[in-house]
Amino acid sequence: MRDARANLRAGVVIPAHPLALTAARKLDERRQRALTRYYLDAGAGGLAVAVHTTQFAIRDAQHALLEPVLDLAAEAARESLASHPRPLTLVAGVVGETKQAVREAEIARAAGYHVGLLSLAALPRTSDSDLIAHCRAVAEVIPLFGFYLQPAVGGRVLSYEFWRAFAELENVWAVKIAPFDRYRTLDAVRGIVESGRTDIALYTGNDDNIVGDLVTPFPTNIDGSERVRWFDGGLLGQWAVGTRRAVALLDRAKASRGSADVGLLSEGAALTDFNAAMFDAAHGFAGCIAGIHEVLRREGLLAGTWCLDEGEGLSEGQSAEIDRVMRQHHFLSDREFVAQNVDRWMS
Repeated sequence: MRDARANLRAGVVIPAHPLALTAARKLDERRQRALTRYYLDAGAGGLAVAVHTTQFAIRDAQHALLEPVLDLAAEAARESLASHPRPLTLVAGVVGETKQAVREAEIARAAGYHVGLLSLAALPRTSDSDLIAHCRAVAEVIPLFGFYLQPAVGGRVLSYEFWRAFAELENVWAVKIAPFDRYRTLDAVRGIVESGRTDIALYTGNDDNIVGDLVTPFPTNIDGSERVRWFDGGLLGQWAVGTRRAVALLDRAKASRGSADVGLLSEGAALTDFNAAMFDAAHGFAGCIAGIHEVLRREGLLAGTWCLDEGEGLSEGQSAEIDRVMRQHHFLSDREFVAQNVDRWMS
């Protein structure tokens, strides 16, 4: 567990793991394992499973996929680490009101996950004090990876005061900050840093501003002393594709801190453009999950764009936009890496 936490603090790429389905919208175990193997071979330092990108509907009774999906990724990870030992942090999504969240934390811990990415979307009108009580209950079961999910896809606004109190919970390891909003990002960073905690890893989840987050020294003030705080790494749906490129990008971002790297900033703008197409920003992110699937389908890792919800799919014009960004920003793709290895991952 200490290694898993130190790994987070060192700063790594953590892709948000998609869900591989057949045309009948059943779990495609072979392709699900292949995705995990791809991420690990690409150099990811962690996996985030049962999160938004994996589809929250895996928890629904008619699908009952939460435990199978968690188990598949953990098993594939253990197989990889057996032959190539290295630090790896397994992150499990934890959602729902307190009873459900505690149960999901227990399931994740039993499956070998190190930390729970705790969504608060199920508690949209709960007070800060009750939210903290909820978080504390889950933290008694599994260490917490806090999560500021953007309101556009079901998250809620979380105040500076909430993040200040959240950071004071002893069993918090990290926070994913993903409100897609600079003001709210600053609220979260400031609240965490001004708590005095220096051992909480900060991860960007702002897929619309990945490089900007990674190269920015965020100004803070602790007891009258001026400090800066950097994001350590990223836990992102965008990094479910182009993962090998993402590992190289994070290394470059860390190396550039303290100096201006115009080329890196330009790549950041390209990444945001790519994300806008893949996440379907033009239609309020309606095609977000299907867009990730479409890029993975084009690269040979998925068979289709099917989602558990039959109403989810690519939006009008989204495929053409994905055409454009994959052509214009081809350097963000892992197409060649995938082509060289996909048969082995599928075996």
